[in-house]
Amino acid sequence: MLRIAVPNKGSLSGPAAEMLHEAGYQQRRESKELRIVDPENEVEFFYLRPRDIAIYVSSGRLDIGITGRDLLIDSGAQAEEILPLGFARSTFRYATKPGTASGVADLDGMTVATSYEGIVAKHLADNGIDASVVHLDGAVETAIELGVAEVIADVVETGTSLRNAGLEVIGDPIMKSEAVVIRRTGADTEEPKVQQFLRRLQGVLVARTYVMMDYDCRVEQLEKAVALTPGLESPTVSPLHNEGWVAVRAMVPAKEAQRIMDDLYAIGARAILTTAIHACRL
Repeated sequence: MLRIAVPNKGSLSGPAAEMLHEAGYQQRRESKELRIVDPENEVEFFYLRPRDIAIYVSSGRLDIGITGRDLLIDSGAQAEEILPLGFARSTFRYATKPGTASGVADLDGMTVATSYEGIVAKHLADNGIDASVVHLDGAVETAIELGVAEVIADVVETGTSLRNAGLEVIGDPIMKSEAVVIRRTGADTEEPKVQQFLRRLQGVLVARTYVMMDYDCRVEQLEKAVALTPGLESPTVSPLHNEGWVAVRAMVPAKEAQRIMDDLYAIGARAILTTAIHACRL
């Protein structure tokens, strides 16, 4: 039975549970549940603190985990990313008072406050910067005002909270994070149960990214239509009862669907329909 760690709270928890449900796995009904068994799919889920998941997976006690890339790197655990999941995206950056520094090269000899000590220490070392790192749990913006550090490193979304604190973002992003599936370093990722799990999640990702498009078009316009909807390998084309017309079916990127429908209509395609894809295997 595959043993999988899932975030029990925070921004990772809800989307992870939703994705697993879409992939056909049972999920807990109450937030107090710490473990459930899905016998039909031969999977056991453990609901853990997101920061701890990489540690459990690296120990080999659990086979797979879903956590943030930032938390994986920050943990220093012997685990590796095997599939990005596309949700809980964030950017990690340095910030300080205007005029203090313009980039990472200026941080030599300074003190950096952060909740992600592992990420920051590694980034500074990779850039040859000799700076001190102070670990704080949350609200790192106040570290500069209180004189604990000259610089902070934190997750930045809009930058509004930093500007409100009189700070500015400096330099390039330290890293970009998102939810990821992780596996113990050196573990066999080709194991059939692991591959099945990954295929299911990849199917959800594709289903969320594409829609199925059906339409009718004249035979003489088919090449233009196919150029607009090439599909993954090629579209399905079937003759219609009315001579000179064909029905076409192809997967198209969901975010481009409306534009493609307009373009198809412009070349004479009709009965253009899009339908959601709930699951797939490619």
